[in-house]
Amino acid sequence: MEVSLVSIIVIIAAGTAAGFINVVAGGGSLITVPTLIFLGIPPVMANGTNRIAILSQNALAVGRFRQKGYFPWKAGLTLGITAAAGALAGSMIAVEISGELFSKILSGVMIMVLILTLLGNKRKQAGDEIIRRWWLLVPVFFLVGIYGGFIQAGVGFIIIAAFSLISGTNLVMTNAIKVMVVFLYTIPSLIIFIINGEVAWIAGIALAVGNATGGWLGAHFSVQKGDKWIKVILTVTVLAMAVRLFFFS
Repeated sequence: MEVSLVSIIVIIAAGTAAGFINVVAGGGSLITVPTLIFLGIPPVMANGTNRIAILSQNALAVGRFRQKGYFPWKAGLTLGITAAAGALAGSMIAVEISGELFSKILSGVMIMVLILTLLGNKRKQAGDEIIRRWWLLVPVFFLVGIYGGFIQAGVGFIIIAAFSLISGTNLVMTNAIKVMVVFLYTIPSLIIFIINGEVAWIAGIALAVGNATGGWLGAHFSVQKGDKWIKVILTVTVLAMAVRLFFFS
């Protein structure tokens, strides 16, 4: 699929915003997937293309945790492989549904994830690094994989909530496991989209460049004072895109 130079610039800008938002608030896919759709990329292909940026962003995050010497390999691999199995099923569902139905589902998910984003600062940080209740975490992460393989948007909030409610694991450990889980399940998910011809490579690479840039900016600048404004902008943007997707897709 051909992508114009103007579209590439817009995609890089959207990816930069998403990468920044992912660091300071979360929910960057709420920006990137609708942007791809509005630029003329079919909804299911936009869903698949977004996985390139997700894969690269989480690969970099895994590397950062390794460099810091803080990485729970056992938990990351165990739950990541479990989620990867679920992602195969979720991705196969995603490539089979119509673009119109996907747009409407995405619209609803955007609203729900936006609510989680706005309430994110009210989440309590769990107490320690011990992972408890493996017997419940494993099947839950299989379901997380199905969701992530299907639509991806907001999966980080679901993972954080799962660890907080089930295991009581602290936020640093949770984030370390989260990036490994998302990285691992995105691999089979992306393969399914590629096999079905649902990836626009040029757009995906541009998106990955933007995500990396935005993530770097978010990690290197103090954003505490700007957090409220970011959430205002995110709210307005997501609501406008959700309405557009639901009623005019």
